[in-house]
Amino acid sequence: MLFELIVSFLILFGAAFVLLGSLGLAKLPSFFMRLHGPTKASTLGVGSILLASAVYFSSRGSLSVHEILILVFLFLTAPISALLMARAGIHRELPGDNPRFGDNDRDGDKD
Repeated sequence: MLFELIVSFLILFGAAFVLLGSLGLAKLPSFFMRLHGPTKASTLGVGSILLASAVYFSSRGSLSVHEILILVFLFLTAPISALLMARAGIHRELPGDNPRFGDNDRDGDKD
């Protein structure tokens, strides 16, 4: 009974964060803002769902190592991929809240 409550909570928590990450990806205005949706909220959501799967299958028998390895891989690769996408956006000088140019200022001048 306790494992079922923990698994249910983790799945609902993860689904809520995946939904928030998806909405952030769809609704935020600029590339640099949209980058945070999937890399922050969705990573936490998918991690929570993977943790729920690990708890469920570990309660049924032996320790579930596959989900833990996927979780570690996800938490290691998501920030690195977000950093590389942000650097590519800066390199391409995408409009929006570009950290190199300040608030929507493409030529670098501060009027």
